[in-house]
Amino acid sequence: MSSIPIWLDSGHACGYLDDRLARSGFVHPSVNIDTTLYSQLIAQGFRRSGDHVYKPYCEACQVCVPTRLPVALFQPDRKQKRCIKRNAQTQVVVKNAEFDPRHFQLYQRYLSTRHDKPGEDAEITPDDYIKFLGSSWCDTLFVEFLIGGQLAAVAVVDVVADGLSAVYTFFDPYFADHSPGVYAVLWQIETAKQMGLEYVYLGYWIKDCRKMRYKIDYQPLSGLINGQWQFISNQTFNED
Repeated sequence: MSSIPIWLDSGHACGYLDDRLARSGFVHPSVNIDTTLYSQLIAQGFRRSGDHVYKPYCEACQVCVPTRLPVALFQPDRKQKRCIKRNAQTQVVVKNAEFDPRHFQLYQRYLSTRHDKPGEDAEITPDDYIKFLGSSWCDTLFVEFLIGGQLAAVAVVDVVADGLSAVYTFFDPYFADHSPGVYAVLWQIETAKQMGLEYVYLGYWIKDCRKMRYKIDYQPLSGLINGQWQFISNQTFNED
């Protein structure tokens, strides 16, 4: 892959850790991104938000660790096995990444109850929503999880050359006892195996961020550290 021009933003408040500043590098808009190129970029630690492809470029902080799970090596632990059993009757429907008012209503409800500041995303529009989760160039799926015929969760999943990428999952808090977020990841792992793919890309693991540290529960997890993929655990960044 030839050199890709990167545009650096001017910095912003970190969305994961309080009292920290963050900086992101975006693939320059002049670059014609497609699934082939993105498959190479995601293996180098990039992620997408809508059509924008980015990764952290924070000078004084390296806590955002890109992660991926080698699906052939994964074995569910006891908690994950219980989740699979609990969702034995959960129906899964795979759809194209298109706007669906049912999905949007669920997304709004999820944001209002699950985020740290309820109501902060109340003004989001359908256009904002689809531009955030969808993409004009990526092979993206909206995966529905239905419990008792009711829409319980939606997982946004990208298909790349060597794996599936878990973009975002939102769910109805009413079904929280089914652990729909966990089940969505487990479904992606099993589906990647069935498709003959190597990995599920889980995004950035941030040990000290409650919303992001769950990814370490899926073992053996690999993290991109100093340009090399290596297995990581909760002890990887323990200080002496």
